[in-house]
Amino acid sequence: MSNSPNGPLPELAPFRVAPHFDFRVWGFSDLRPWFDRVAEGEKLLGEVWLTGDMCLVASGPHAGKPLATLFRELPESLLGPAAPSPDSPLLVKVLFAAQKLSVQVHPDDKMAQKYGDPRGKTECWYALAAEPDAHVALGLRPGVTIEQVEKDIHAGTLEGDLNLVAVSAGDMVFVDAGTVHAIWPGPIILETQQNCDVTYRMYDYGRPRELHIARSLEATKFNTRAGKVTPIALADRTVLIDVEYFRVERIPVTGSRGSESLASPALEGSAQPSAGLAYLFAAAGSGRVAGTGFDPVELPERGIVAIPAAAPPFEVEDLGGLDLIRITPNWPGDIK
Repeated sequence: MSNSPNGPLPELAPFRVAPHFDFRVWGFSDLRPWFDRVAEGEKLLGEVWLTGDMCLVASGPHAGKPLATLFRELPESLLGPAAPSPDSPLLVKVLFAAQKLSVQVHPDDKMAQKYGDPRGKTECWYALAAEPDAHVALGLRPGVTIEQVEKDIHAGTLEGDLNLVAVSAGDMVFVDAGTVHAIWPGPIILETQQNCDVTYRMYDYGRPRELHIARSLEATKFNTRAGKVTPIALADRTVLIDVEYFRVERIPVTGSRGSESLASPALEGSAQPSAGLAYLFAAAGSGRVAGTGFDPVELPERGIVAIPAAAPPFEVEDLGGLDLIRITPNWPGDIK
């Protein structure tokens, strides 16, 4: 059992989370071979939410519950006693863009709370795959002013103001709140973000969707830390990103690997990570999470398993070609 100021926490075993398939005007009709899912009628599939509040627990005694319900019922068992909020902290998605997404901006925490939302939206993109010459739009070109941005929104020429970044498979891109950005066709992206779905659309290529021009301009920051992140190679893992709100790691599994060996080591410039919630995502291949006192949990290709803070000891087994991505929240103060 994990401990809290109120005494030991009851164990909560690892469990699989079922994906939620979200329709988007810029998506695909068929997500195979990534996911065995075909859209109905004229709708297009653009996002696969892996840890959304509406996603259902797919294994164990809480199977069938929405993830948000489980966080409300067992916040400390899931997150640990150090969590600043009982809410689910991270939304993990896979994005499939057949067309350009809108040019958009996300608010930071302060601006989101100004308008009644609990938190802002800082995110990162890990390219699971990418076509040759794949690009994303990330930030504004040097010298572009807010007046020019507003003028070019109305003139339909905003693309010329955007900074383009080439993306290859395995790249990690940081998108902090306030960064003007857009995803273009070409990469398939594993997105990790604050658990917030607030987006201010700045420009949408003439599609009949609501724009949020005033708020997008208010949210825009000209100096951000957005860009490609250099991975940190450690002896037993590669840290893809370690910033406020989240840490994403690629962890090799040869045969099997125990839960103690999965814990995140401290990096120079950051505090010792706390033993809280983790998500295990199979970017390729498949695995199994097994331990004493709970039924083995299958980790299928492109599936995700939640590892609660109060999970009993376990092992991750490689069932063939497992490419394991570990995603954990960072609490305020974790990163110096």
